[in-house]
Amino acid sequence: MEVVPLESSDEVARLAADTIEAAVRARPDAVLGLATGSTPLPTYRELIRRHQAGEGPSYERVQCFTLDEYVGLPSGHPESYRATIARELTDPLGIDPARVHGPDPTGAGLASAGDRYEAELVAAGGVDLQVLGIGSDGHLAFNEPGSSLASLTRIKTLTEQTRRDNARFFGSVDDVPRHVVTQGLGTILRARHLLLLAIGAGKAEALAAAVEGPLTASCPASVLQLHPHASVLADPPAAAALARVRHYRDVYDAKPAWQRL
Repeated sequence: MEVVPLESSDEVARLAADTIEAAVRARPDAVLGLATGSTPLPTYRELIRRHQAGEGPSYERVQCFTLDEYVGLPSGHPESYRATIARELTDPLGIDPARVHGPDPTGAGLASAGDRYEAELVAAGGVDLQVLGIGSDGHLAFNEPGSSLASLTRIKTLTEQTRRDNARFFGSVDDVPRHVVTQGLGTILRARHLLLLAIGAGKAEALAAAVEGPLTASCPASVLQLHPHASVLADPPAAAALARVRHYRDVYDAKPAWQRL
């Protein structure tokens, strides 16, 4: 795992955007895994800015997979993750909606939604670069504390803490769905490169537990310790609880100029 403490959230966004663009330039038909929530928004805005300025790569052949989806929202609900990722990234980048995939939590097929999404991921050849955020309790996607480290895509019940965290998108915690279909930790680990973004003091304790604590289901994001190519970008408040923050900075500063994340 490579941990990169940066000087600001803007630096996190720029380096994350550099990394995503590099993946698409290296493989124009790249499969991108996309997280939603507030953490990746500065990165997505930077990608859109570059694209609109004519500085970014073509996304015409890219495929995208979201991490999760709420259960019980009506079709087209603005806070569904399909609608959110379209609004916040894929539509502005000109990615065909048919190339943007998410779990289908609707109707009689709900019980098989996880298996069907796993099959879609496999059929696409797997995710080349997965963007991730971390929850204040260490959750990854919607894998809450206690989730199996080998879990696959499935239906999960949200904790009250996560529902409170997400209430800002709905206006009231009572409006936040109680269930989701989420990629499992084992599913996430199959991506070839994991890019975890951490911004703000509210993520400091969870990030330290994930990066420097034991591998444990009590901190689902600690599963990144098992991955051969995981990159963690953090702004100063998010990195504040890291015991080895100076070491991480020294290592990153000493990297050869040609070596990417």
